Amino acid sequence: MPRRSVNNDIYRELGHAWWDEESEFASLRFFANDLRCDYFLRMLDKEHGRGRGEGTCLDVGCGGGFLAEEFAMAGFRVTGVDPAVESIEAARAHAASSGLSIEYRVGTGEALPFPGGAFDFVLCCDVLEHVRDVPQVVREISRVLKPNGFFFYDTINRTFASWIVVIKAMQEWESIAFAAPDSHVWDRFIKPDELTGILRQSGFVNRGMRGMSPRRNIFANLIDLRRRAMGKIGFRELGRRLALHESGDLSVCYMGYALKRSEMGAY
Repeated sequence: MPRRSVNNDIYRELGHAWWDEESEFASLRFFANDLRCDYFLRMLDKEHGRGRGEGTCLDVGCGGGFLAEEFAMAGFRVTGVDPAVESIEAARAHAASSGLSIEYRVGTGEALPFPGGAFDFVLCCDVLEHVRDVPQVVREISRVLKPNGFFFYDTINRTFASWIVVIKAMQEWESIAFAAPDSHVWDRFIKPDELTGILRQSGFVNRGMRGMSPRRNIFANLIDLRRRAMGKIGFRELGRRLALHESGDLSVCYMGYALKRSEMGAY
């Protein structure tokens, strides 16, 4: 049986709506963006030793620029790449209105339009579960990274818990769902050990993984999802109530980072 295709057309159809507080993209902005940025920057401070605001950073699958803008505000020289022209246009417009200097280009993770060894750091979030060839994307990320460069990522684990949360609650249960059908496909999700193996094959040493978990129990979260669907609260308030935090539970969403081994060179 062929694998179901992920509905990546939404990033073109809704590309104009990345910064709309009531679009489904607002869930990324208000649920996870601050958490993962804090984690990545903290790990960079811990591992890199040069401090923030130094170096070049590539955001692969940048969408409307949520991550790119955070790293630009932290002082990095940021480039974003995404296959959806409409998303790139939204990212450029928002960066301009925010007074941020970010270079945005159209391109795919499987064939990044940059020379080898061009970047000190690469970000790739909410992306790996959407691409057709995860190993190829990771190889390309390794190619454009300098030796000893860092790769920061997040993705979704392939578990029963992620099937309930991401597929059923977010996409299929009409009383609470907010995401487009097939915007995620369960068998495209990536187990942590699978990703670690792919990283190793591309010359990376994985340095850490952490879960992204809500602070309250599932029943309270389901009630708030229903409140959002009824128009009683928006995504900003829903994100505040979910209060995702860094945890040791990798069963649904997880984030991490890896170091490109220097002996691999910038091939």
